[in-house]
Amino acid sequence: MLKKIFFQIHWFLGITAGLILSIMGVTGAIYSYEQPIQKWLNPDSYYVQVENRAKLTPSQLYQYFQITDPQIKINSITIAKDPTSSSSINIVKEGARRGYNMMVNPYSAEVLPEIKGKEFFAFIQQLHRNLTVGPVGKQITGACALILILFVLSGLYLRWPKKHSLKQWFMLKPKLKGRNFLWDLHAVVGTWVVIFYLVLACTGLYWSYDWWRNGMFKVMGVERPQPEMQEGKARGQNAEGQKPEHEAQHSASNPVRTSENNPNRGESDSNQRNEKKGLSVEQINLALSQTWTGFNAQVGRDYSTLTVNLPKKPDGKIELNFVDAIPQHERARNKAIFNYKTSTIEKMELYEDQKLNEKIMSSMLPVHRGSFFGPVYQFLAMLASMVMPLFFVTGWMLYLKRRKQKKLTEQARLAATAVKIDPNAKPWLIAYATQTGTAEQLAWRTATSLQEAHQPVTVKSLQHLNLDEVKNFEQILFVVSTYGTGEAPDLASSFTKKNFSQQMDLKHLHYAVLALGSREYPETFCSFGHELDRWLNANGAQPLFGLIEVDNANNEHIQAWNSALAKVTKLELQAMNIEKTFDLWTLKQRHILNPNSLGAPAFNIELQPKHEVHWQSGDIAEIQPGNSAERITDFMRKHQIFAHTPVDSLQISIEQALWDKDLTTEVEPFANMEHLLEQLSPLPSREYSIASIPSQQILRLVVRQQENSHGQLGLGSGWLTQHTALNSEIGLRIRTNESFHLIDDNRPIICIGNGTGIAGLMSLLHARTRQNYTQNWLIFGERQREYDFFYQSTIEAWQTTGMLQRLDLAFSRDQTEKVYVHHLLREQAQMLQSWIDKDAVIYICGSINGMASDVDQALIDILGESKLDLLRQEGRYRRDVY
Repeated sequence: MLKKIFFQIHWFLGITAGLILSIMGVTGAIYSYEQPIQKWLNPDSYYVQVENRAKLTPSQLYQYFQITDPQIKINSITIAKDPTSSSSINIVKEGARRGYNMMVNPYSAEVLPEIKGKEFFAFIQQLHRNLTVGPVGKQITGACALILILFVLSGLYLRWPKKHSLKQWFMLKPKLKGRNFLWDLHAVVGTWVVIFYLVLACTGLYWSYDWWRNGMFKVMGVERPQPEMQEGKARGQNAEGQKPEHEAQHSASNPVRTSENNPNRGESDSNQRNEKKGLSVEQINLALSQTWTGFNAQVGRDYSTLTVNLPKKPDGKIELNFVDAIPQHERARNKAIFNYKTSTIEKMELYEDQKLNEKIMSSMLPVHRGSFFGPVYQFLAMLASMVMPLFFVTGWMLYLKRRKQKKLTEQARLAATAVKIDPNAKPWLIAYATQTGTAEQLAWRTATSLQEAHQPVTVKSLQHLNLDEVKNFEQILFVVSTYGTGEAPDLASSFTKKNFSQQMDLKHLHYAVLALGSREYPETFCSFGHELDRWLNANGAQPLFGLIEVDNANNEHIQAWNSALAKVTKLELQAMNIEKTFDLWTLKQRHILNPNSLGAPAFNIELQPKHEVHWQSGDIAEIQPGNSAERITDFMRKHQIFAHTPVDSLQISIEQALWDKDLTTEVEPFANMEHLLEQLSPLPSREYSIASIPSQQILRLVVRQQENSHGQLGLGSGWLTQHTALNSEIGLRIRTNESFHLIDDNRPIICIGNGTGIAGLMSLLHARTRQNYTQNWLIFGERQREYDFFYQSTIEAWQTTGMLQRLDLAFSRDQTEKVYVHHLLREQAQMLQSWIDKDAVIYICGSINGMASDVDQALIDILGESKLDLLRQEGRYRRDVY
């Protein structure tokens, strides 16, 4: 439940705040490299031709501008050691409360071209801080920074239990497709940037909320600097006396309070105060000259730039900032006070002498943009910021795909409702009978196709269909699957029992039947569909067209249904099919469960996904098998195809092209490989009950080897148990099996099965033990306890710890008279009735021939047929049989 809540919060905030965070990320990435970009854009402003003479000193530059333009009021002068770097003079300028930086040639004092791009970066800065809408925007960006922290923590929580290997956590899987690729991209890249986003969000909130800023100073153990109230209004402080944005932290590291955009600037009103205090131009010039000479002689360390602030009052002191030759970051400034009257350095505060916590709190902007941790980290932080839109886009796509694919049947239902219906058209009823959901899906897709042609359609499960509704409709389409040994699906059995024995007048009814089945069971292929068709015919109903059979959801057969419907109705119906996308899984483990058994070998198969995957206990793993190398070789020899013959259209060899083709098909003479492949249909998939749950981080199957009449291993069992090497890739897709899903409460459950049917029951019991539900009863049968007690240690551990309240075992060959699970059921008839009275739910998994039918008869004998039908209708009798 907690995970669901986090998931809902994660995606809801993602689709609401994601766009703002994307804007903040991109603008922050651009602004973090403002200085290098501006230097690149303005080489004529930042760099000069080296001359064979010394650079002009601060006093010489000051004297030059006093002569050439005495109206200029200078705040500070910055000299760079690099002979190619220009000097900078900060001057008072109307409208620039922090002064204006003027770049000058350090050899001639010529004013260099004005820096281009300042307006652009000012816009980027405002967009990043407040979306250019002032205080309201600042509140929005602050809230989004808090949401970013929640994204990071909830994302980690949602992902943490899934995978523990570094490869799964940090490696992208480019071979994935569709939603799996989007999720992998979202999750893996998200893991890469977790640290960066936490740092960006936590430091960004420094400028958003005063309470957060105070908390950071307390957590870091640094005393927060107090604002200088006497200069508050002149410096642009806010109503609380705090400097806006990152000026507060700048003041903490630099009492001189130089420019934010250029560290080489003093107070904008210093010249005015100088004149009021009585310092003449000559005195300022002398002070600058003595300071420059004296400080360079006494500083005792190299520096890259030195900023000299013009004296504020005639006390003989000048404030200086200088940056080390190799600074930790762009704001790692050292401060000094030089007394030019005594020619001594009175005070020196070196950045490197600060403690780490003090450095962090006095350099919040470099920490935020990443330069505090070095150029490599800053570059990675910039990339992390730049990819922030990726999460917004992939999150939206995942959200949309989740809505679209949550249920294909629901998708069809929603799509159908948005169409204008022809009021003169006769209404259609589409009735479906499904066991695993395929028939229901096709029913809704048929409904969508008709409603897109403006036809009124009602879709209903056969179990909820009564005879009055059959009599009231003139057009009914039946989409029905066959289950077990040729019967109706479990939930449709009540309809057949009530109605198939009755005679009624259905002459008014026009109908068609789409029958689903598998030709691998030729005796019962589409049996229920044919039985339904015969019953309708016998009662006078008129077929719109002949029954259409569908073999293993074959798309050609489905399209034949659509085409026949379009022909008889004379409507334009959109093509429909069932898309099957198989993901790549890795075969990690395979071992035999029953060595020396009298029965065929049964294997424990363990597969690991290459992507994030979810399933529920009771779901089905659909495998795409392939042909063994021997089978492909025999086929090629039979048809005289040379090894490694290329298939030009696919740019692969014929061996690769044949791996998933049905090689039992009779083929006509072919002109080329493409012609051959056109004649070969894909191999049918194979379905297996899943024996594990997602929290076990592995998908487990129980597969028994099957052999055909020629002694060859079956297609699916051979592929999984022998032909595929360990650590090879397997094509697999999870198919939901709602009719066998575990109940979500603590009612008792009775699990009955035999042989490889233990797989589906194990997934149910694993899920129940995770929920600490102990009212579990397992009845399991196989041949010999010594060899065929699958997962014995796990089952006995459950029994010992009380997670399995009852365990009854039937090993048929361990005694003279064979004992099967239905015998145990009859022996425990009173106990069974007691559990049913406590609202127990029965789950049956295993072979339909023998076990399932015998258990079904035993339940009828114990509970009564009407009671068993009621259990079916209430979802308390669930089967996964084959």
